[in-house]
Amino acid sequence: MTQVKKAIIPAAGLGTRFLPATKALPKEMLPIVDKPTIQYIVEEAIESGIEDIIIVTGKGKRAIEDHFDQSLELEETLEKKEKYDLLEKVKESSNVDIHYIRQKEPNGLGHAVWCARKFIGDDPFAVLLGDDIVRAETPGLKQLINQYEATGKSVIGVQTVPYGETNRYGIIDPTDQDGRLYKVNQFVEKPVLGEEPSNLAIMGRYILNPEIMDYLDDQEIGAGNEIQLTDAIQRLNENQSVFAYDFEGRRYDVGEIKGYLKTMIEMSLEREDIRDDLLKFMERVVE
Repeated sequence: MTQVKKAIIPAAGLGTRFLPATKALPKEMLPIVDKPTIQYIVEEAIESGIEDIIIVTGKGKRAIEDHFDQSLELEETLEKKEKYDLLEKVKESSNVDIHYIRQKEPNGLGHAVWCARKFIGDDPFAVLLGDDIVRAETPGLKQLINQYEATGKSVIGVQTVPYGETNRYGIIDPTDQDGRLYKVNQFVEKPVLGEEPSNLAIMGRYILNPEIMDYLDDQEIGAGNEIQLTDAIQRLNENQSVFAYDFEGRRYDVGEIKGYLKTMIEMSLEREDIRDDLLKFMERVVE
């Protein structure tokens, strides 16, 4: 069995929920404390054993490429000033071999994944969405890779959500269950509230066999007038089983403002160098 060593990170979205901040700055570069969101995603991929990453970008996303490139002038300046801790942090983001391709028009997640088809070739691959940061003892993506190696089938990461929020996600209709692993009858993109088959929602982590590209190649427009990856996964599921895995770990939704701010606060409070001052400030604010 071919190991999963390639990953796609779609980053071509317009980030409209964060306008006007994202008019010139990619939403993937919005910081969580002092690290851009997309760096958390890349680090999870690397910790999971991924060796080749392609980021699907769009217009105005050059800052992503610059972030993961070397900045010799900055590194030299930090070294001269003996700011070695900052120097190491800067170097971390440039020690990754990343490829880029542009999605020329915003046709949805399915189309963004399809844009990387030549990079993927005949290999199984991972997809990591930048709206979800996952923190777990075993990286969320690695948990899915382990399941793929056990089954040889595509595996989609899921977690439970409140029933009142199921219309925001792709939802699975599970059949047989083996621990955290589910066989799936159907994958449904953003079902109408009250018609959802479960509250197990797709959470931005996928391991897919390369045949998915054949379905994306002629996938019809779906929800939101876009080419939906979930629709292609359902077609793949009808011909070769696709599993869902309820992965362990904490998932942070940074794709909308409230979730982003909650993530920022929680991760800031974990930092010993700023925790006490931040708590004192918050106490004054809520008085």
